[in-house]
Amino acid sequence: MNENVLDKFLRYAKIDTRSSEESETTPSTQKQFNLANLLVKELKEMGIKDAEIDEHCYIMATIPSNLPNNHPAHSKVPRIGLVAHVDTSPDVTAENVNPQIIENYQGGDIVLPADPTVVIRQAENPALQKYCIGHKLVTTDGTTLLGADDKAGVAAIMKLAEILVNNPNIPHGDIRIGFTPDEEIGQGTKYFDLKKFGCQYAYTVDGEMPGELNKETFSANSGLIKIKGRDIHPGSAKNIMVNAARVASEIVARFPKYMSPETTEGYEPYIHPHSMQGDVASATIHILFRDFKTEGLDLQKKIVENIIDEVRKLYPRASIELEVKEQYRNMSDTLEKHPIVLDTLWEAADRTGVQPYWNPIRGGTDGSRLSEMGLPTPNIYNGGQNFHSRTEWLSVNALEKTVDTLVALVQIWVEKYS
Repeated sequence: MNENVLDKFLRYAKIDTRSSEESETTPSTQKQFNLANLLVKELKEMGIKDAEIDEHCYIMATIPSNLPNNHPAHSKVPRIGLVAHVDTSPDVTAENVNPQIIENYQGGDIVLPADPTVVIRQAENPALQKYCIGHKLVTTDGTTLLGADDKAGVAAIMKLAEILVNNPNIPHGDIRIGFTPDEEIGQGTKYFDLKKFGCQYAYTVDGEMPGELNKETFSANSGLIKIKGRDIHPGSAKNIMVNAARVASEIVARFPKYMSPETTEGYEPYIHPHSMQGDVASATIHILFRDFKTEGLDLQKKIVENIIDEVRKLYPRASIELEVKEQYRNMSDTLEKHPIVLDTLWEAADRTGVQPYWNPIRGGTDGSRLSEMGLPTPNIYNGGQNFHSRTEWLSVNALEKTVDTLVALVQIWVEKYS
């Protein structure tokens, strides 16, 4: 096997791996195994003998060190992990992904062919004009997401593995590959075996445009409001019906608009009611709590509790309950204690010529939880944008730059210990 990284990405993108928040299993959808099993097969075909997959759809494999016994870094360079996730967001269908190739993009809006109402607008995508003139782009036909989040990261790691196996002259220590399920529903590290992975440092390849490096993420909790009403025929409903759907609407209408995704940026926190279901008898509101300061999550919870208390006074016969669960924490809490993992990443990006800069992620990665668990794991770009939407796109040139960065990164770790 010796193919370009685009070929790998296109093959992976066509496999439906959409995860599900409604499931209680890991993986949340069995179809994630379809891609995972293929990846194990391809790794073994490369000659990576220990590639394996467990019952929860976690893949681990090793590219063994090629440093000779007399190399100064032979016994000193740490084992480094590279991590990406195989699932795609439940927000948009991933069935029958039909990638479209745009050669030599020269600017302007991109109308997607299967649904002309879906347009990748240059005005809403400044990276297209800033980075991607002359690039080869990949989109979908407008009916699905693309899955660059994070199959672009998977493809980059797979291409790195192929390069290292086929080019023994590139010095590197032990490189561990980890592919996870269910990252998009906040469960990507639920059964991740850190001891088995056996790395001192790691990197997720789950970012956006080349140059953007991530050492900070939101701290995150999820919330679920359960509402029970009183159902009855509307013709005889007076003074009896309690409309749970109306109660849910009253609650959401009171969420602070200054603290919503559509009004915030940078380090500003948000409270996001990202889905609602309901009828007269019952309703649910799923909420995302996000703040770069972990203590801010307690304030957000209190805001929602106060809103619920207000609405209870309007609907005293409704049952309204709030459940809050911890999801992940800001990776910077751990990474600041391990500057070497950041310095090597910066140097790799700089050596690749992409003008690196640190940018906070208004979201999270598996690296957030892995860092909290004790494995320092910053995030590397993968060349995509507009994740979780039908307007998702990928720059092939940027993805190739990701591969170049990974090749530089594994060599820099050797240099650090030589």
